Formats: sequence, C-alpha cells, structure tokens
Amino acid sequence: MELDDSITDLDLVFEEKGVKIIVSKENMQFLKGAKLDYVDSLQGGGFKISNPNAHDSCGCGQSFEY
Repeated sequence: MELDDSITDLDLVFEEKGVKIIVSKENMQFLKGAKLDYVDSLQGGGFKISNPNAHDSCGCGQSFEY
C-alpha cells in the first residue's frame, strides 16, 4: 500500500466517508473479500487489511495462490 494521487484507466476507485481507495484492476483479484480498517491502539495507529484470500503474511509476495 502506498499513497498516490494519480488515477489511470487501469484503476478502480472506491470512496468511503471522503477517502478514496485506488486499486489497479490487475490487483483487484487479490483483494476480493478484503476489509480495510484504520486501527488506533496503544502501539500506534495504522491501516489493517483483513484478507480471507491470504494464506500467510510473509511480506514476500507469496501469500496468495493464483
């Protein structure tokens, strides 16, 4: 995930409560059924993605089966 303000024809745009989420069409398959939330706790705040399609969360790009 990264901040970006450019949108192309290859992107899908979702807006909720004034916040736009931009996802490339080719990556949408990996996010189907996922939930994005902002969590604020004693350890700090940040975005949390709950994705039922991820088998692991290694960060190496091998968490999904194609």
